Amino acid sequence: MTGKTTRRTVPVKIWSVLLAALALLGALGAWLTFGRETAAACNGLSEDGRVQKSVGASVRPVMSCAALGQALVKATAAEQGRHSQEQAQAVKDVLFSPGLGHTKDLRIDAALRVPLATVLADFAADTHELLAGLDSQYVMKGDPDDVPWETSGTHHLAVDPLVFRNVVRAVSQDPQAYAILRLAETRYAAQQLATVPGHATGAAFSLPPTKNGRALGILDGLSDTYTRDRAWRTAIRDRLLREPAAQDTYQEDPAAYLTAAWLQGLRNTPETELVNRLRTQGVDIARTWTQARNTDESTRQALIAEVDRSAQSAYREAKS
Repeated sequence: MTGKTTRRTVPVKIWSVLLAALALLGALGAWLTFGRETAAACNGLSEDGRVQKSVGASVRPVMSCAALGQALVKATAAEQGRHSQEQAQAVKDVLFSPGLGHTKDLRIDAALRVPLATVLADFAADTHELLAGLDSQYVMKGDPDDVPWETSGTHHLAVDPLVFRNVVRAVSQDPQAYAILRLAETRYAAQQLATVPGHATGAAFSLPPTKNGRALGILDGLSDTYTRDRAWRTAIRDRLLREPAAQDTYQEDPAAYLTAAWLQGLRNTPETELVNRLRTQGVDIARTWTQARNTDESTRQALIAEVDRSAQSAYREAKS
């Protein structure tokens, strides 16, 4: 009787040990895959060999996240509006670091959100294209091993679109960081419209405002999680309205005029309507632009409808 009991008990103990070991291995694997992306100090950036090499000697394994953020901004800031290959590569290495961009639920250290937004805003042309996702060159050169390329004396940054969106979504948790990105996109969108010739027709006329609507719509979708927070909305509004809204005429400075006109409209918008006003930014700027150009009414309405469709589609895409 005793012998039978012993023979039946041993396998149970073995299975218990095996199951416990498997559970431990599973937990370890999950930590290796996901946990270290956010658990490491400063998202592991200061300990990443590629980041240390590309950003420079100012990045050390033991440093505060605030100091790391300052180092990133300083190392990648454009000189006279131009970025070197080394600067673009440094940003690319940061965005592809294992601690960033690999999950939609990415959490970025609070001290790094504003610096990373500042870095991306400094690459406004590339950020615009990565948001809009309509330039094939940014797709073809978006892999980790693709080197930055040069046009018009500056080097460009491209990364995998999902990695980029994950980072933008994560930094947008900080309203100051989101406002930095929003202002950079606003100014660049206005500049794109300002360069459209007065005689342009067809795609040359409609693509820039439609692409603007898409880029802004992606930003709206990526920040959707945070817009329910009243404190976040208030901080966004306060930061945006610190920008000067004095307007030159459209003829004097088209880009400045379009930017200031939108900011002035935002100034007259109640806080409760802020999110809706952001959601219609692409349409609002396109309307102001076509009015300043004296575009005929039927062409204006057709364009505004196209911009609105582009923005709404992008919003739903980024939100999902």
